[in-house]
Amino acid sequence: MNKFEEFGLSSQLLTAIGRLGFEVPTEIQEKIIPHIIQGKDVIGESSTGSGKTLAFGCGIIEKTIPDKGLQALILTPTRELAEQVKKNIIEFSYRKNLSIIAIYGGVGLGQQTTDLRKADIVIATPGRLLDHYRRKTINLSAIKILVLDEADRMLDMGFIVDIEKIINACPKKRQTLLFSATIPPRLKLLSKKYLIQPLDIRTTQYVDPSKLKQVYYNINKNAKISLMLHLFEENSGLAMVFCNSRKMVDFVTRNLRANKINAIAIHGGLKQNKRTQIIKSFNDGKAKVLACTDVAARGLHIEDVSHIYNYDIPKDPKDYVHRIGRTARAGESGKVVNLLCEYDFDNFSRLINEYRNFSIDKMETPKVERAFVTREVSSGNPRINGRNRFGRGSSSVGRTNGRDGFRKSFGKRTSFKSRNNYNNGRNKRW
Repeated sequence: MNKFEEFGLSSQLLTAIGRLGFEVPTEIQEKIIPHIIQGKDVIGESSTGSGKTLAFGCGIIEKTIPDKGLQALILTPTRELAEQVKKNIIEFSYRKNLSIIAIYGGVGLGQQTTDLRKADIVIATPGRLLDHYRRKTINLSAIKILVLDEADRMLDMGFIVDIEKIINACPKKRQTLLFSATIPPRLKLLSKKYLIQPLDIRTTQYVDPSKLKQVYYNINKNAKISLMLHLFEENSGLAMVFCNSRKMVDFVTRNLRANKINAIAIHGGLKQNKRTQIIKSFNDGKAKVLACTDVAARGLHIEDVSHIYNYDIPKDPKDYVHRIGRTARAGESGKVVNLLCEYDFDNFSRLINEYRNFSIDKMETPKVERAFVTREVSSGNPRINGRNRFGRGSSSVGRTNGRDGFRKSFGKRTSFKSRNNYNNGRNKRW
């Protein structure tokens, strides 16, 4: 007997699940689907890739009736996640003939307005949904199920006011499902205010810590590209390079391509159709390296990532956790490589203080050939570092102007130094 049959799902939904090849539910699905089917409010604390979309999708598909108006609303933080959830819900609704649409900014309102007239299920980013609500092009009066997906990310992006306006526009008599990788204090307050006796369900991490190796290199900022090119030689699968800004993503991508690395870039500055095309190309293996901002750290369906490179260390330690969650998934091994220069030390310190259980090895920086690197100057015109080339031959890229970078950054913080022994020249575990 298929495990999903024990949940009392309809034959239509069981057929759809079977077509997708799902036989055994994930931990979050097993714990949460029965309660969703019973109509209870739920808080699901689980990481990206845990299977939560199918978990809340089951409840939505079972309770939505075709051609009866908008009955289910799913809020997501990004356009990419909205499109992915839409795709998944369409797959789950196989042969039920439901109208499922995604609405988000960056595209015209006209077609969305037309589609909303017949929509049974809507997946939306908060800002664009409020645009339609103010224009009275969406009717929320018949909402049965409201889902807040990646809720902590929506709060981080400043959507808290928009979310509350949307919640208050929905009927009070509804089922509310909240999913989040973490439950910060503001999210707890939100759930207490709007959820009715919710079940709090948590799952273990989807990423297997035993299969995830984390390392860092202390190097000069001008040597990051050179070292990364050297380290790419060990990659067995796809690699993601995370940066803190769109400008840095473009810089990294341009220089990887200049050194004959098949790299593509994704960030919020690209149009939606371009971003969708890039994710598909990466998933299809047409490019081996994806340079990105944190827009790609959560929610998106990306498989077979063997290496994560943090070209920049994120300011928020939670973003680091989401980044590394892109590898070592579903039983596969993965590696995280952190490239630290002087301007990364403060962020790295916050990360270590927040997650003291992380094991991050300090690696000795190898001697590598300096790469061809371009950079942007104040006028916006690209030029070459140094002369036409960075130089030939081998050179150590691990030095930071003759000083230990961590000593320079942290000064005389004795307790931090004694705990980690970062100055003794040997590999150490953080």
